[in-house]
Amino acid sequence: MEVGFSQAQAQRVLKQRNMLVLTTIGLSVVALFSLIAAASRDREVVLQPVLSRPLEISSNGLSKEYLELVTRDATVLMLNRTPQSVDYWMGEVLKIVHPSAYGRMKGELIKIANDQRGSSVAQYFTMEGMQVNPEDLTSQVTGVLHTMVGRQEVASLKRTFQFQWTYTGVELRLIGFGAVVPAGEKSKDGSAGPAASVSDEGQVQ
Repeated sequence: MEVGFSQAQAQRVLKQRNMLVLTTIGLSVVALFSLIAAASRDREVVLQPVLSRPLEISSNGLSKEYLELVTRDATVLMLNRTPQSVDYWMGEVLKIVHPSAYGRMKGELIKIANDQRGSSVAQYFTMEGMQVNPEDLTSQVTGVLHTMVGRQEVASLKRTFQFQWTYTGVELRLIGFGAVVPAGEKSKDGSAGPAASVSDEGQVQ
């Protein structure tokens, strides 16, 4: 009886071992196919901002909705500042700048910060319209740029600003920003172009 019991127990152990081996092989195959599938498909990140529906971005391309969202927030960041906020403003702007444009943009931002720091001049922008082009990674905003000295508004000018972006993987970074010079209007060097153009890319108006 003991021999028969030992044989039966050995058979059960052998069967369990075989099942474990088969299960391990099956899981390994599934994991391998999952890795292959993950490597061959575009990476996607699903964001949940304050929107009516989830927003999805992919390394395969940039959606118009996402570019609009980033442009809206970048406009608020770039064009609203006070003498008290210039240091924070400069640091936050540089966080969205691409490394290839970092040095140029930082130089322009430092000039603006030095001019505004310690003064009583502030500015804010009221946006009236936006156009985005995901294909060439540009976006434009139009509105009124208000300049304040103390509590008094001294200027309110209709302006259009253009952003130029670069998109790698799922990362959108700023490489250029400036005021659009309308057709026939003189640029800073005194020349008038036949068509609309953008002022120096690194310049922050």
